[in-house]
Amino acid sequence: MGRRTSPGGPRQPRFPGAEWTKPEPFRDKLGRRGELSRKDVERRGQAERRERLGRDRRSKRHGPNLPLLVEAVFFYLYDVGRSIDLKKVAALVPAHPDLGIAKRRDTPASLTLPTPLILQLGIPEISEKDGFESLSSQAKIYEEGVVTIVVRVKTRLPMSELHALKDKAVLSQGPSSTIAGYAEEGFRMLFEALTSAVSEPRKLGDMDRESYLAYCLLECGEDPVNFIERNRDYCASLLIGEEPGSSLHDSQISATLGRPFSYRIGDLAVFELDRCIIIDPRGDYEDLLLIAEHANYQLLELRVLDKLLDTWLDQAEDDIRELTTGKRRVFGLRRPIEMKLAHIQSLRFDALFILENLENSSKIIGDYYLGQVYARLCEIFNTEGWKWSVERRLDALQDVYDMVKVDAGEKRMVALEVTFIIVCIIFPIIQILQVMIAK
Repeated sequence: MGRRTSPGGPRQPRFPGAEWTKPEPFRDKLGRRGELSRKDVERRGQAERRERLGRDRRSKRHGPNLPLLVEAVFFYLYDVGRSIDLKKVAALVPAHPDLGIAKRRDTPASLTLPTPLILQLGIPEISEKDGFESLSSQAKIYEEGVVTIVVRVKTRLPMSELHALKDKAVLSQGPSSTIAGYAEEGFRMLFEALTSAVSEPRKLGDMDRESYLAYCLLECGEDPVNFIERNRDYCASLLIGEEPGSSLHDSQISATLGRPFSYRIGDLAVFELDRCIIIDPRGDYEDLLLIAEHANYQLLELRVLDKLLDTWLDQAEDDIRELTTGKRRVFGLRRPIEMKLAHIQSLRFDALFILENLENSSKIIGDYYLGQVYARLCEIFNTEGWKWSVERRLDALQDVYDMVKVDAGEKRMVALEVTFIIVCIIFPIIQILQVMIAK
């Protein structure tokens, strides 16, 4: 209770800072003139203060330091070899077939993507220091020789600290406390168990890799378009991997954030080369994550094939140089021409299958919402450029060894002609000389 200033005087207000005002007149329902009681005035003051506090809270909801519920999804893709025998994998580890994409939004029922085996990895003890709420991980094993490690961590972070999430210590113990270290350690253990099922396995240091990070915001406190616009500098820096406050030019920011995707009111997705931001309070973004992984999977396959063809072109150059300079005879090449041509044909089949899968993915997805997202990712990854490079190198390699084969055939014909001349001309002369000597 407040103190009275004098006996019978007005009572001090209960809340500091509130000023006492003379009861104001009012008219009741019957139109009679009356006055507000002290309790009515206090109730009105409390309501006004609650409204003011509510406005303050709503204004703070948009502040940069307000923690947001975020699920970060990390994709690590490894090309482990030429192919993987999934039947052997199922006998080696407790993996099960993937259930496939959940048909949401306007996804066509005919959509088919590569079906991997799924292996749930162990759930480690997470660190509570930075407010991490959960962590899960799984491995996806593809028949084409690709293994994907998917790590998902859910936490509450201010928008201004999202860029540091990948470097935070997520695990409470163990040699690899960061997400990247945890994924790498899990992959090494899995690869050791799968090596016998991998055709032409690669060494750990020689494997080609791709990584992708999706920041999935389950809340933002306002319309996603306004949220991105208000944080446009930070979002652009986050997506392209620059440090916050790097003073990006407005043209670069517009190019990064200028192609957002929205399917429903209240959701939004922006994609870039290595990262994306997805805002969806419903948490309905699994199909977007699957499309992002599929695009990275195709990019990795094209990069590996392009690199392999580049190596074979270098070797073909050495073979041609040895043939033209006469340092090595045709029959003395490192490997017989026929074996090299057979291997090139095998590479051509692999390339054709990869390119055909790429074409089928874009064709089947079509103009649907996921098709638009996939087309945007292919544009960012420049898959058409990689596809053109692979096709050009395949044609160049085939032409080189066709010329080598023709040249080798011509030299063999010359050798046969010389042998024929020896047999048909010189050998009879020798016989005639022997007869003349005998006489």
